[in-house]
Amino acid sequence: MAIANVNPTRMELTRLKKRLVTARRGHKMLKDKRDELMKQFLDIVRVNKELRESVESRLGEVYDNFLIASAIMSKQVLEQSLMFPKQRIEVDIKTKNIMSVNVPVFETNATETDLYSYGFYGTSQELDTAVDRLHNLLHDLLALAEKEKSAQLLSVEIEKTRRRVNALEYVMIPQFTDKIKFIKMKLDENERSTTTRLMKVKDMMIKENLNTNSK
Repeated sequence: MAIANVNPTRMELTRLKKRLVTARRGHKMLKDKRDELMKQFLDIVRVNKELRESVESRLGEVYDNFLIASAIMSKQVLEQSLMFPKQRIEVDIKTKNIMSVNVPVFETNATETDLYSYGFYGTSQELDTAVDRLHNLLHDLLALAEKEKSAQLLSVEIEKTRRRVNALEYVMIPQFTDKIKFIKMKLDENERSTTTRLMKVKDMMIKENLNTNSK
């Protein structure tokens, strides 16, 4: 066992006590970090769930409009209508820090205001509706991607923090505690042995003095 290799000295006892104090302080800080990460994670997951339900519902409407448009328009006209989009949207990816975790923040910038890349003659109104709905959905699609990636990164950090907390709580702190108890026990035994020897020496000296005085 590791305890058997401990040097039972007062210097080692002092060193282990300092390490135990540091381990307990680190354990508390990591537990606080884990709890705050969990709070942030649950808040993001809650928003993510609402966004996903909304996006999936609205995407279903877009697909329905495209399906009707493809049924009304010929395949060639539909492909030509969407071949050269006029609007260009750039996505700027930044980060923000949540409890030492850098999560993404997506910002969009539209470089062209004209949404429709085709003339209205010869195209279906359902196509216009689908394009318009998809355009309005873009912001929420990016927000959903942002939240899902943030939740993924936070979950990884939560698991790492949880492992560290468990290592301190169930391995390191008990080991330090057991070693400190072992050293204290050994030091107490040594002190008792020393006291016993001194008492024996004292008794021997008293007897020797008594024998010397009696002569």
